[in-house]
Amino acid sequence: MAPWLAGFFALTVGPMIASLYLSFTDYDLFGAPEFIGAENYTRIFADPQFLQSVKVTATYVLLGTPIKLAAALGVAMLLNAKRKGLGFYRSAFYAPSLVAASVSIAIVWKAMFIDDGVVDRSLRIFGIELGGWVGNQNMTMPMFILLAVWAFGGPMVIFLAGLKQVPAELYEAADVDGAGRIRKFRNITLPMLSPVIFFNLLMETIGSFQVFNSAFIISGGTGGPAGSTLFYTLYLYIRGFGDFRMGYASAMAWLLVIAVGLVTILLFRSSKSWVHYQGDAR
Repeated sequence: MAPWLAGFFALTVGPMIASLYLSFTDYDLFGAPEFIGAENYTRIFADPQFLQSVKVTATYVLLGTPIKLAAALGVAMLLNAKRKGLGFYRSAFYAPSLVAASVSIAIVWKAMFIDDGVVDRSLRIFGIELGGWVGNQNMTMPMFILLAVWAFGGPMVIFLAGLKQVPAELYEAADVDGAGRIRKFRNITLPMLSPVIFFNLLMETIGSFQVFNSAFIISGGTGGPAGSTLFYTLYLYIRGFGDFRMGYASAMAWLLVIAVGLVTILLFRSSKSWVHYQGDAR
């Protein structure tokens, strides 16, 4: 326990306290920090690039997270049936999630979706002309969402484990009542799976706020074109290590912590109305 506490305070609590102090200073990484009060926080909200990064990240969280979870749940339900070769299919669908956050996959993804790349030319065969992906500010967000959805293996495995826990007797009783697939999904599967859905929603939402590798690689570290890939963490990196404004970047980091904390609290409060646990009296 003592080594864990030492590591916790040295590697987590200590840097957080230092970051909080730096957020109230003008610090360029080379000189001594100069205390400037809340100036960094007031400047942030007048910064158009900061507001753009918030817009890009919020769009990604609100669109990418539910689409990814829907894909994960749909495939998990297909893989929950008794069929031959399920082990292979489960491994095949899970594999992308192991490498999706890596730099190499971001490079491969950029090569595939670059303007006039493999994806562009393949779509052109079917008469679909989108005007490029990486260089088209209207298509960069769909590309990032596709990358997120492609890596649905993690939540899929958790959904699959949750589906195994749904009592078969409930479906048998529904069959006796003549319930169809949609009714059984709405009245049995979703309520029984709601704790798992809540867990996946919470984890994926927090993860979506922290997208960095793919945004950095695909945009070349610029957030372009036209700020369409300027994710929050990428802009924080640019301010901290590109412009050497570590005090400003620290203030951004703390605003991100507060935003994620508020979203987490909202999710927990909303869960009281739609998450059902076994033995719950609600």
